[in-house]
Amino acid sequence: MTEFTNRAYGFAVIKAINSNYNADFSGQPRTLPNGQVYATDKALKYTVRNYLKDVYPNEKVFYFKRLNSELNPLSLDHAYAEVFPEHKDLDAKKSDTKSIVIKDILTCIDIRLFGSTFAKKAKGGNIALSIHGPVQINHGVNIWNEGNIFSEQITSPFNSDADSKNEQTTIGRQSKLEEGHYVHHFSINPKNIEDIAKHGAEGTQTLSENDIELLKEALCKGATYYDSAAKAGTENEMLFYVELKKDSKLVLPNFTEMVKIDDKKEDGKRYFDLSAVKTELEKHKDEFSKCEIYFNTNNVEVSGLPENCSEYEL
Repeated sequence: MTEFTNRAYGFAVIKAINSNYNADFSGQPRTLPNGQVYATDKALKYTVRNYLKDVYPNEKVFYFKRLNSELNPLSLDHAYAEVFPEHKDLDAKKSDTKSIVIKDILTCIDIRLFGSTFAKKAKGGNIALSIHGPVQINHGVNIWNEGNIFSEQITSPFNSDADSKNEQTTIGRQSKLEEGHYVHHFSINPKNIEDIAKHGAEGTQTLSENDIELLKEALCKGATYYDSAAKAGTENEMLFYVELKKDSKLVLPNFTEMVKIDDKKEDGKRYFDLSAVKTELEKHKDEFSKCEIYFNTNNVEVSGLPENCSEYEL
């Protein structure tokens, strides 16, 4: 496959309507100390991994829960043995062991994209690797002017008492955000993976053009594809992608605060203003080889688009 060598920047917008895109351990939508709702980078990465795992089963996705015969999660060591059974008995003392592990784990698209902190047990010691992922995703911040969180009680049809002496069924609670539009900034630097790939065994994969196309597809569809009781109403809303020319040294700032949303709502649409993004990109218009935006024209209106930015349906 063709190696991907250019750097890129962009942002993904996730919409949540009466939904809980990324809960904390209490079940509440996550909030910053100032009360602003946010989501971790892990939430978006999970939707990417889940989409690629289901839609492209020939692609290996390593960092995803696997269960044993007793329905318990596998350890990292057991997951490695399951994905790479031919190398389950590696010897840490052998000189070529790390190069084999590097080649193995870089066959997994999620590690080629997001990197890995990898430490597994082996004969003669441990094998530890740190792969700086080419794709770095920031926390997503809700840019909608309100962050109204509500909770509702729910009941189970079952008694919580093992002896069934309790006359009441179990009562629980779920929390959701009334409306949110989370903006995740991201950057892509294929050089992050080049050095460690050079130490892999012959045939070690690096980031490819196809990897980036699959990433963009997952950033357009992954949140909508993943459906659950808590995340019903969480959908992909927009993807903006800018690719630099091959030898560009440009470093762009975080796009999150440049993306604005109007509080009006007409015909069921939300109105985004990217004028600040356009102003920033026009300073460096000779540095870009590609500019793309993906959104659903039935639900979204966008103003302030940079010139020569190709528009696509989400």
